[in-house]
Parts: sequence; structure tokens; C-alpha cells
Amino acid sequence: MAVKTEKDLPEQFRATWLKAMSAMQLRNFGYAVQLLQPLLKAQPEFLAGRQLARKAAIAKTSGKKGVLSGLSSASFSTMKVQGLIKKDPIAAMDAAEKILENEPFSPQVNQLLREAAMAANIPEVATFALETMVEGNPRETKILHELARHHLQQGNPQKAVEIYNKITEITPNDLAAIKGGKDASAAASMQKGGWEREGATYRDLLKDEDQAVTLEQQSRVVRSDDMIDQLLEGLRARIEREPDSVDAARKIAELCEQKEDLESASSWYTYAASLTGNSDQALVRKAADLRLKQFDVAIKAREEFIDANPASEEATQYQTELETLIAQRGELLLEEANRRVERNPTDLQFRYELGEILVNLHRYQEAIPELQKARMNPNARIRSMCLLGQCFTARAMYDLAAKTLSDAVAELTLMDAVKKDVVYNLGLVYEKMGDKEKSIACMKQIYEIDYGYRDVAARVEGSY
Repeated sequence: MAVKTEKDLPEQFRATWLKAMSAMQLRNFGYAVQLLQPLLKAQPEFLAGRQLARKAAIAKTSGKKGVLSGLSSASFSTMKVQGLIKKDPIAAMDAAEKILENEPFSPQVNQLLREAAMAANIPEVATFALETMVEGNPRETKILHELARHHLQQGNPQKAVEIYNKITEITPNDLAAIKGGKDASAAASMQKGGWEREGATYRDLLKDEDQAVTLEQQSRVVRSDDMIDQLLEGLRARIEREPDSVDAARKIAELCEQKEDLESASSWYTYAASLTGNSDQALVRKAADLRLKQFDVAIKAREEFIDANPASEEATQYQTELETLIAQRGELLLEEANRRVERNPTDLQFRYELGEILVNLHRYQEAIPELQKARMNPNARIRSMCLLGQCFTARAMYDLAAKTLSDAVAELTLMDAVKKDVVYNLGLVYEKMGDKEKSIACMKQIYEIDYGYRDVAARVEGSY
């Protein structure tokens, strides 16, 4: 069987996958596993789902490996799984998943999952099972040998070379690993050169070599997950030696961002910024932007689910979660803006950003002094005046709103999109003040230029 991706999932299972990802974002790990197990039973080739289920199980159990090892609670269910492997390997995989929910690193159960996956002709899942065993027991060379042999059997000699190198780092005198590494390296060289291809000509090999060079050059910009992991491993070793290295911390953050690990990327950018005493505003801003992006991902997931399933039972729950997330995002924005102003009290651009956020949160009274200061910044002057007008209007201080917006109109020469917006809002303020003549005069200024702007045409024509 070929491994399925999210795009390959039947429509009825995509909603479940979306809910599981949302549960992970909310750190509801147990619920994520509960959602994923039926999905994996129906779609056993969906490797990404299995990886997420394991990640959730590890987080749920805090990475515990089982204090009784082979005699753990998993042992009492493994006989059933063993009996299913030959009869119904898919059912055996499902049974193994249920045990792994509570003991995700169990070597015994992961071994059974591997055997069942091979019997079901899904070798990628077998690879994942072995990799999970290694993650739980990174210095267990017996498991590493198994993983290396598995990669060789699956035609991935370069992967096998990497595993054998790890073994020799742990046990330098492991002769089997030394020999296996040499054999795997030779196989990788043959595979790269194309000599194992039957009937390959000299021109074929030259063509392949050109393609290989092109791919190598591309990989310097768009790196694979494996390459990123290798780079991260080296950088983490460097940061242990040089904990004050801003460059190493920033590079780790950039690689985590490439992997879409937003939480780790944000943490590393924050750490890099702290090493500069938060004087590097680019790092500070990047950390904040990634924290906001996490909220954006979670918010978008819920919005898409609600749009697609408005009548479902979960829609109400997700609507509540959506409102909470939007509020939390706003508070985070405000917190970051306040920090920037505290660190740079004379920066009027930061004052404007803080004022804008306060307006969006309907905290108009707090926004007014920030926007009054930001008004002194030529680059933010008009925008600040517009928001000030909005604040005064919201607080029913219509005379101040009219004065501020009139000043803004006087400074704008062309009737562009900005001026249309200011003039329109000024017209609404006059309307609230009961001055219909001035209100219609504002609308006519826009009507002469842009007949289709908002409801200007109806207002002007209705005044005759």
C-alpha cells in the first residue's frame, strides 16, 4: 500500500483530522488520540495521522517509557496483537495503536506494530515504529541495528549509513556496525551513481549527475526535514558549547520555522532576543509574530470547520473556542505592543501600533493618549487622526471627532481611498450631531468622484 497524505483522505475523514489537529493546538492530547485512532483504523496508510497520534500520546504520558519494561501493562495485551498479525495485520495495527496510547515508547508494542505494518505492506509505518523505539531508547544499539537493517532492506542505504554512524559513536568498537556502515556506504555510492541500474549508459549517468547537482543546489534553499534535523543537531551541540551565541540561537529558530514548528521557533527567537538584551528589535518582533501565527492557525482551523459544518454538534463548541482564541490573540497583541513602548518610549510608531490595537479592542479611552502622541509622527499622522476620530465618536464626543477628522481632511489633497474614508466618517459624525447639511456636503464630495462608494449614492440622491 502507498502511504496516504492529508490530500488523499476521503472527505468524511478530513473533518476528524482537522479536529485532531485543533485538539493538539489546545493541548488536549487525550482527545486528539481518541479522534485519531478510529481514523487510523479506517485509513491505516495515513502516516501523518499516526505520527500525530504518537506525538499526542507522548505528550499525554509526559514521555514515560514504562517502569516495568517488558513486563509493563502492555504485555498483557500483546499476545492478542501477535495472534492477529498473520490473520489480519490491519486489525493488529489498530490493536497496537490502542496500547501505544498509554505506552508510546514500548519497544515490545512498537515491534509488533512494525511486524504488522510489514505484513500489511506499509513499510513506512514499520520505519516509524522503529524510529519511535529509537526515540524512546536512543542509546540502545540493538534497536539501532534493526533500524539500519530495515533501511537497507527498503533501499535507503544513506539512511542506514547515518544509523551505523550513530552506533559507532555510542560503541566505537562495534565491528558489526563498522562493517555495516561500509557496506551501506558502498550501496549508497552505487545508488547515487546509478550503476545498479540495468542497461544504464554513460550518457544516462551524466544526465543523472547533472540532475543531482541541480537538486543539491536547490536543497541549499529548500531543505528537507532530514537535512533540517541534521543541521539542528549540530547547532544544538554548538549552543551547548556556546550558550551565549546569538547566531546559533537565531539559526535554530529559523530552521524550526522552516519545519513549521512555530512553538519552538518562537521560543528560540525569544531566547536569541534575550541574549541581546532585547535590543535587536527584529528578533523581538519575529518571536511575537510567530506567537501570533500560532493563534492564526488555530483560528483559521476553527473558522474553516464551522463554515464547512455549521449544523454539526461541534460547531457550537468550536465557535466558543474561536471567540476565546480571538480574545487571547488580541490580548497577546496588546501585551507585545505595551512591551515595545516600554522599551522604546520615544518611538512614535510603536505608540501608533499600541493605539491601533487598543481601538480594535474597543478600549478607546486608553487609545486616545497613545494616538495623540503618535500624531506627531509624520508617517503615522493621518492614520492616528482617523483613529482618534473613531475614539471620540465611540465615546459620543462628536465635536472633538468632527474637529479631528476635519483637520485630517484639510491635510489630504487628493480624493484617494484614504481621504474618501475620512470624509465619509466625518459625514457620519455630522449626522450624529444632527447637522444634516454638513453631513450631505461630505457625501457629495465623494459622490462627485466615486458614485459607487459605500452607500454615498443613496444618501446624496435621497437628500433631494
